[in-house]
Amino acid sequence: MRISLLTLTTGMAGIAAVGNAVAVASPAEPTPDSRLGLSVQQDMAVRDRQSASRQQAMDLREQAVRASAARIKAELEASRAAPPAGPQGGSTDTTHDTFSDLASIYQAMKPAKAAVVFEQLDLDVQVKVARKMRERSTGMILAGMSPKGAARLTMALAREPRATIAAR
Repeated sequence: MRISLLTLTTGMAGIAAVGNAVAVASPAEPTPDSRLGLSVQQDMAVRDRQSASRQQAMDLREQAVRASAARIKAELEASRAAPPAGPQGGSTDTTHDTFSDLASIYQAMKPAKAAVVFEQLDLDVQVKVARKMRERSTGMILAGMSPKGAARLTMALAREPRATIAAR
């Protein structure tokens, strides 16, 4: 009795299909046989650790932002609830912070550009901001100002006692 070629091919195809299904269904973890496979796995592990580290840093930053937002909100509510201080309703801390902020801004600018804008300010504002700035930054801005404006500011700064300048 001879088996037909068609029957034999059909049987082999069925066996191959069952074998492929078993191979796909079994979750066999491939082991790296080569140095390249080991290198790829190590690189992936390093990237996973770096990603986890970045995620942790981002989570910490997010927590810090939330805490800052809550603190600012609480301070804002407290300032709204507090009665106004002084005859003008404002506090000297606000003006102190304003001049400190302005000093930081002018120190961050290029001296030549800062000098042009700085010279346009009122003399009182110039003096208060200059007192909050570092001496080097003030000197560089004075160097960029016109001789008349620099002399006017220098004279105004010289009028104040030295103790006031040292107190900043």
